[in-house]
Amino acid sequence: MRQFIKKIILISLFSFYFFQIEKVQSIVPYYYLPTKKNLQKQGLDIGKNAHQLLYFGQYEDSLNLAKLAVKINSKDEKLWLILAEAQIANEQYKNALNSLNKAEQINSNISEVYFAKSNIYLRISQQAKAKIALEKGLKIEPNNHRAIFQLGNILLMEKNYLRAIKLFERSIKIKPDFWQAINNQGLAYFEKNNVNLSIKLFESAISIQENAEPLLGLASCIRINNTKLAIHLAKKALAKDPKYVNYDYRKEQLWGDKLQASTEILLQNEQLKQDVKLAKSKIIESS
Repeated sequence: MRQFIKKIILISLFSFYFFQIEKVQSIVPYYYLPTKKNLQKQGLDIGKNAHQLLYFGQYEDSLNLAKLAVKINSKDEKLWLILAEAQIANEQYKNALNSLNKAEQINSNISEVYFAKSNIYLRISQQAKAKIALEKGLKIEPNNHRAIFQLGNILLMEKNYLRAIKLFERSIKIKPDFWQAINNQGLAYFEKNNVNLSIKLFESAISIQENAEPLLGLASCIRINNTKLAIHLAKKALAKDPKYVNYDYRKEQLWGDKLQASTEILLQNEQLKQDVKLAKSKIIESS
């Protein structure tokens, strides 16, 4: 009889963790039943654990925990956001959009929902929808410098350089050391044939962070007037990030046709032959 009661208690515990139960007749006198509030807290705790697992690269485990969290508490938009993030990490974009729609139904005044949607739409090459989602998010959180930057990037893709430059400037005003936005202004101005301003912007970005992109961008700008320095900068850029030797990779980073053409000419320089060869071999090794 004692073993039978133990089994019933274990089954009850299991059930309470997976279903929201407000009123249940107790099998054992004075046995504590989880309340709705406790179940909601449990769901939030599991959601936090799922979110932490994402940062450790445990994407599948994170997804399973996030699914459990929303099963326990489907009324918390934060948990749907965490589930969407885990789904994005697992490249389940359609499911992630469904989760974000659930979050939006619960609370339509959360900017993160729309920013996350824009991220997915960009991944699946739906730029128009990505732009709409970003604009919705920015109405809620107008000073989000990263969202403003991302909207500028979409305009850069559309070759709307002047509007893109204005958005990059807006994000820089909010965060003056945002070197990525400064760098992308340099990309836009080069396509507008304002090479001198591109040079200043790439130099400014480098002064904040010596990243491969502004280093190679600057090298491509000065390759005619200062070949020696251009080669030095290109060597440093390829050593920092070999992927920039690849035309398609630079295109993914939104490099325009004019800067791409200048960079291709630079990388054909005999003095960069070994650096280019080494960068390509590193890419193959890491793939």
